[in-house]
Amino acid sequence: MTTAAPDTTREELDAVLERAAAAAPLYAALPAADRARALRTVADSLDAAAGTLVPVAMAEARYPEARCRGELGRTTFQLRLFADVLEEGGYLEAMVDPEDPEWGTPRPDVRRLLVPLGPVVVFGASNFPFAFSTAGGDTASALAAGCPVVVKAHPGHPELARLTAETVVGALADAGAPEGVFALVSGFEAGRRAVTHPLTRAVGFTGSIPGGRALYDLAVSRPEPIPFYGELGSVNPVFVTRAAMAARGAEILAGYAGSATLGSGQFCTKPGVVFVPEDAPLDALVADFAGRAAAPLLNDRVTEGFARGVDTLSGHPSTEVLVRGREDAEGWSPTLLRTDLDSLLEHSEELLTECFGPSTLVVTYADERRLLEVGGALHGQLTVTVHGQDDDPLAPALLALGASVAGRVIWNGWPTGVAVTHAMTHGGPYPATTAPAHTSVGSTAIRRFLRPVTYQSVPQSLLPPELRDDNPRSVPRRVNGAPPSA
Repeated sequence: MTTAAPDTTREELDAVLERAAAAAPLYAALPAADRARALRTVADSLDAAAGTLVPVAMAEARYPEARCRGELGRTTFQLRLFADVLEEGGYLEAMVDPEDPEWGTPRPDVRRLLVPLGPVVVFGASNFPFAFSTAGGDTASALAAGCPVVVKAHPGHPELARLTAETVVGALADAGAPEGVFALVSGFEAGRRAVTHPLTRAVGFTGSIPGGRALYDLAVSRPEPIPFYGELGSVNPVFVTRAAMAARGAEILAGYAGSATLGSGQFCTKPGVVFVPEDAPLDALVADFAGRAAAPLLNDRVTEGFARGVDTLSGHPSTEVLVRGREDAEGWSPTLLRTDLDSLLEHSEELLTECFGPSTLVVTYADERRLLEVGGALHGQLTVTVHGQDDDPLAPALLALGASVAGRVIWNGWPTGVAVTHAMTHGGPYPATTAPAHTSVGSTAIRRFLRPVTYQSVPQSLLPPELRDDNPRSVPRRVNGAPPSA
C-alpha cells in the first residue's frame, strides 16, 4: 500500500524556496558544460538506481516492469539530450547587432541572449511516474535552462518521488551543483503555496483540466503573475477519409484499437474519438474491444473518475454502447461507443470531453466534406490524426484543420508515443495546454524557462562569453541579421 509522505509545512516550504532562490544565480552562472555534466550525472545515477526505482514504480503506478523500465530509459535519454543542447548552445538564441549609425534607425551596439527565469515549481503526472514526474521533462528542461527546481510530489507515487528526488539531489551534489538546486515537497497546500510563493518564477504542470486551471488561476492572479506551463486535457481526434477506409479500413481500425487502449487508455495522447464513414464495417473493431482483458488503472481516484466518465457518455441519449467495459478484480476492460456526426456537433461539449482511461467514441459520417465542421466544435488538442490517401481531395483541408487546433498533426499514424526529439511539439491551444506557444517535450521545451536580455553598449570584457566578438564557446549566433553561425 502506498504511504503518503508528510505534508511540507509552510516554514519548510519557505526554507526550500529560499535555498532555491539563493542557488539560482550560482547555478545560472555555471558554464554550460558544467550544467551538461550535471544532467548526465543525474541520468547515470537514475539508470544505476533502476533496480530500486522500478519495483516501486510498478507497485505505485500499477504498471508492468517493461513499461516502467522503458519509461525510466526515456527519462534518462531526455536528460542526456538536454546536456547535448547545452553544449551546442543554439538554445541561447544569441544575436549580435554591432553599432551602425546608418541603420534605418541609428543603432547602438546591442547583443541578445536568453537567461534563466529562476526557481521553477514542477507538478508531475500520475500516468508517467518517471518521464513526466519528479525527474521528468519539466524538471530536465528547467535544470538545463539553469533554473533550480522544486517538485511537488504526486500523491499517486509518493515513495517513488522520494527515492527519485534523493537520487537527483545526490547526483547534483556529486556534479558540483550548488546546494538548493533541487528539492521535493509534498501535500496539497504545499503545492498551492509554492505556486503563489513570491520566490517562484514559473510553474510546470501535467494533469487534469480542473486541477491545472485552478493552479493557473493562482499563478496569474498573484501580485506578480508568473508563467504557468500546464498540459491539461485532449481527446486527440482521428479522421478517417472514405478513400483510406476503402483502401485499408481493417488495418486502420485495428491500429486505432491498439492506440486507444494502450496503457489502459491512460495516455494524454490517447485517441478518444474517431470519425469513419457511416458504412464502415465495425464488427472487427467491436470484437477487438470486446476481447480485450481488464487492466488496472493508476489509482482509486482515476478509477472512480473513469467510471463516472463512462457512465456519463454511455448514458447520453445520442450514444450507442457497442462494447460496455467491465470492472473486475484486474481493473477495467475497454468501452466502445458510437454516435453520428450530427449528434456530435449538437452535443459536442458533452461528447468531446476527455474520458481518461480505456473508453473511446466512434463517430460516423455520410458526407466527408462535413468533417471540416468539426473544427468549430473542437477545443485545443495535443494531437489531430488524419488517415487518408495521398490524392485525397479533403486531405489538405483536414491537415489544416488539425494545425489550427493542435500542436501535432499525424498522417497515417497514431498519436500515442511522443518522440523526445528536436522537432517535437507536445502542446496546443487551451485546454490541451495553457501556453500554446511552447512544448513540454523535445529540446525546445527549454525555452519555457528562459527569457531574453539585451546588452547595449557593454564593453567586451563585461559581456557574457557567448556575446563577445571572439565567441569563445563557438555558439551559433545571428550576427547583423545573418543566419546563425558558429
